[in-house]
Order: sequence, then C-alpha cells, then structure tokens
Amino acid sequence: MFDIKWIRENPADFDAGMARRGLEPQAESLIALDSERRDILSRSQEVQAERNKLSKEIGIAKREGRDASEIMTQVSQSKSQQAELEEQAKAKEAELENALMSLPNVPASDVPDGDDEDDNVEIRKWGDVPSFEFEAKEHFDIGEQLGQMDFETAAKISGSRFVILSGALARMERALAAYMLDLHTMKHDYTEVNPPALVKDNALYGTGQLPKFSEDLYRTEEGFWMIPTAEVPLTNMVANDIADESSLPRRYTAMTWCFRSEAGSAGKDTRGMIRQHQFSKVEMVSVVKPDESDAELERMTGCAEAVLQGLKLPYRVITLCTGDMGFSARRTFDIEVWLPGQDRYREISSCSTTGDFQARRMKARFRAEGEKKPQFVHTLNGSGLAVGRCLVAVLENYQQADGSVIVPEVLRPYMGGLEVITAN
Repeated sequence: MFDIKWIRENPADFDAGMARRGLEPQAESLIALDSERRDILSRSQEVQAERNKLSKEIGIAKREGRDASEIMTQVSQSKSQQAELEEQAKAKEAELENALMSLPNVPASDVPDGDDEDDNVEIRKWGDVPSFEFEAKEHFDIGEQLGQMDFETAAKISGSRFVILSGALARMERALAAYMLDLHTMKHDYTEVNPPALVKDNALYGTGQLPKFSEDLYRTEEGFWMIPTAEVPLTNMVANDIADESSLPRRYTAMTWCFRSEAGSAGKDTRGMIRQHQFSKVEMVSVVKPDESDAELERMTGCAEAVLQGLKLPYRVITLCTGDMGFSARRTFDIEVWLPGQDRYREISSCSTTGDFQARRMKARFRAEGEKKPQFVHTLNGSGLAVGRCLVAVLENYQQADGSVIVPEVLRPYMGGLEVITAN
C-alpha cells in the first residue's frame, strides 16, 4: 500500500511507477478521493467548532434566565449533521483504502522493463547441465515406474493436481525439507517456525494476496483462508508491532503445506508435480531496516542457491522484469533449476523485497535508537526451496538408464544411508 501524502507530493513519479506495471495513471483519481475525504473531515470539524460555540451560548442563556430551547435544538441538529459527515468520511476513507490496496508495488528503478517472462534478464548460471546416454525421462514417468508416485489414486481421492508419494520418494521429500531447514537454521541464521496454515483476512491483506487474488486461494466455511505460502503467517508475525532497532534483522524459516487453486492455469503442467493444489515448501522471511533490504535480498537469494549447490543441481538466476513480478514485489530474483526431462530451466525459488509495501499494509514498524517517531520496516520473502519441485529436479538429474535414481550425498544421512532408489 502507498502513502497518499507521498502520492500528493509526487504524482508524476507514482504514475510513472504504475505505467511500468502496465497500468493507466492513478494519481489524479486517488488525490481526488483523498481531497473529498479531507473536505468532509474539514466540514465536520467546522460543525464541531460551531456546536462548541452554541454550547457556550446555552450556558450563558441559562445563567441570564433566557430561553435556550432554540439553541439546544441547533446543537442537536449539529450533532446529527456531524455524525452524518463522519459516516461520509469513513466511507470515502474506505473507498480510498480499497483503491490503494488494489494497486501493485512500484518497481525499483533498475528493474528491467518488460511484458512477460520473455523479457526477464539472466544474471548467472551454476553447475553443469548433465548429459545422458539415454533419453531423459520426466519425473512423473520416473516416479510411476518406481511404483512410488501415484496420480491415479490421488485423483480418486481428491481430483486432479494431487499426488501420493510412497516409500523412498515420500522419505526423500521429507529428507529434502529437513535438509533445507537444517541448512537455513544452522548456517544461514534463520529461526525455524511452525506457523498456522489457516489465517484470517487481515493476514492476507497484509501480504498483498487480498483483495485482488482471492480466486487463487482456498477458504473454509468458517472464514479462514488456507495459506498459499508460509510468507503469510511468517511476515504477519510483526504486524501491528513496533520493534526495537536492536532486534533487527529478524529472519524466519518454515516448512508448511501450501494450498493454491491454480486459477487460470488450465492446460499448464497438467501432468506431474510442477503445479499442484497442495504442495510443501520451505519459506524464508526477513524483516530488516530500510537501508538493509537490497543487501538482504542478495543474501536471501544466496541462501536459496546454497540448497541447490549442496544437492549439485544446475540452475540459473534471473531478474524478473516489471511485467512478470509479483503484486507486492519491488524487486525479484527467480532461481530456475535445470530439468533434463523437459530440457529447460523451471522456477524453483522466487526471492523478493517488497520495501515498505507490506509493512504499511500491516503497520509493521521499528523505532531507531534515539528516535521518537517509528519507521516502517522492510520485508522480504523467498522460497528456500519449493520441496516438491526440488524432488522433481533430483529425480530428473539423478536418473539412471535402468530407471533407478541416485540419492544425492547430502540427503543420504536423512534417508538412513540409502544410496539408490529402485523400483518396488
């Protein structure tokens, strides 16, 4: 969300930022709404001042023994008028807030302009793309031939875009999550959290999923929302707080189930585990001072890369262009892992800084040492990593000609020393 005062003072800059997001100018209509709200509040204050004056006249009239009934009627009418104006002001404020809540974050000045993923910019690559003396298979063929990845039974239970893993593949998914959490907590200074998977409206408003993206979410009959990512509960841990400067940065990580309706994804990745309604993900969230957010984004991206380097999976890092960035993001680095079965890179992590965009929505602040006025923190989030997609990458990069899959060395301690997964 944005500071309307800043928009009033910098309308051209604000509209330029929205234009980079592919939106028409917004400043004029927002300023007009704010002016109407302020005018109503001003009239309300004038009515209040006039009533205060009338109230004094009632006291004078009574002391002088004069009839004050007419003045009292005016006071009563004034109260009704002020109440009506206050309701109008609240309605206009809600209208302004809804308009501001529906607008995406302004991209950082050096984010590349573009319309879609074709305009993203590659920053670096790591690792050697494997070559096989046989035709590389996709993960779902590998998993099904191992007898440990079952989409058919999952569909009978839950429908499409679900899977049942069993045996060594189920254990590998658990091993991957444990490996990621150990790496982030023991080497990367993140605190492990086990947060709720059901949240209230305000949590999703705070991180930017609501009001615009409700169709991508699942909601229970009791009014809770199932989290699309642990970013939501982890970031909201600082909502409505004023932190001490000394407590920053705060870094949290969690492995949770995530739930997404995949609205608008008809026909995309219909087979396999790439795009599912339920999946596990290890998330990283950082809460920092404003002057530390750019460096923290580089650090967070490096933490996600370290997972892939430990697994010896080739990947590349790209900067997302303005047309491909998420709603709340100010800058985003995506990490794409190589999938031999698809013969291309696919996203496995997205690390973003939102600046103070989320902090304003959730009123998350800190007080600098020696300062009275609090400032908004900056929040960052990133996948560290998507566990299911990481399993996909391991299966495809470590597949063997006989259909078996080598277990990466760093995962073997988590899998009882198992070195090779073979068919049931």
